[in-house]
Amino acid sequence: MKKEAMDLAGNSDIASALRTIDTLSRGLAAMPDALHSDLGQAFTKAVRTINGIDGRVIVTGVGKSGHVGAKIAATLASTGTPAYFVHSAEANHGDLGMITRSDTVLAISWSGETIELKGTLAYAKRFSIPLIAITSNPNSALGREADIGLILPKMQEACPNRLAPTTSTLLQLAIGDALAIALLESRGFSASDFHTFHPGGSLGANLTHVAEIMHTGDALPLARPETPMEEAVRTISDKRFGCVIVTDSDGELAGIITDGDLRRNLTRPLNTLFAVDIMTRNPASIDTSALASTAMAMLNKKAITSLVVCEDKKVVGLVHLHDLLRIGVA
Repeated sequence: MKKEAMDLAGNSDIASALRTIDTLSRGLAAMPDALHSDLGQAFTKAVRTINGIDGRVIVTGVGKSGHVGAKIAATLASTGTPAYFVHSAEANHGDLGMITRSDTVLAISWSGETIELKGTLAYAKRFSIPLIAITSNPNSALGREADIGLILPKMQEACPNRLAPTTSTLLQLAIGDALAIALLESRGFSASDFHTFHPGGSLGANLTHVAEIMHTGDALPLARPETPMEEAVRTISDKRFGCVIVTDSDGELAGIITDGDLRRNLTRPLNTLFAVDIMTRNPASIDTSALASTAMAMLNKKAITSLVVCEDKKVVGLVHLHDLLRIGVA
């Protein structure tokens, strides 16, 4: 292990990576000071402007700024701010028709002199469409034409030739993410809202509510405290959840009997006992409104495979580890 570490210490590739990360880090480190100054004032104005429109945020750019813009548009849309990416070059060949007077244009260009943007800038001015710029040059064509200029600090690119967009694109991404999250928070965008836009994959699975996947009704393995253990064991076997939920006369959770409880009581005459005699009192339970990710965390923390689902203290369901794994909760 020590020899491997020594080899890495002299590795030119690792040294290059460290220089890149250091340069990128210094770029991000300049952002807080900027946000405490003119950038912060413009940022606040941008959030208020976007919150005040009835349409979408039309993000535009070309080259690396265009790739960043597509990501920003996707992030805005997925966090509750309707957004669409329009390539600046394509806008000059008919795609300007995608921009309406109820929209806001978010144009991205590090230099602010991107020729392909001119058509979009003129269009925004002609129809009084709010224009927000992300650039490093306030005196550029984009900087001058913009109603709001998010002027980023000019920081050194990580490329040794100081040419390839690296630090610049990172700062563009950072301000785009900051804008999306500020808009999300200003609108009170909830996890439930987030799930609406992310129904697929592990993200959608984690944001699923327990009520959507729990077992209910006749599928539940239920018993009363006075239920003979012989009958309780049959219920465990028939329902195949590895447990039986014990409820009182009001349907409230009284305890649970698991396979583990049975093993711990094998030396006792089970045929003479009742559920109340071996049940675990105050078992883990979860509310119907809880997220699937929360249920998985509880199962992992307590090293159990089933959670009783309650509503106003009454048992309404059961969620099993296999249910969470089936929908892809990680």
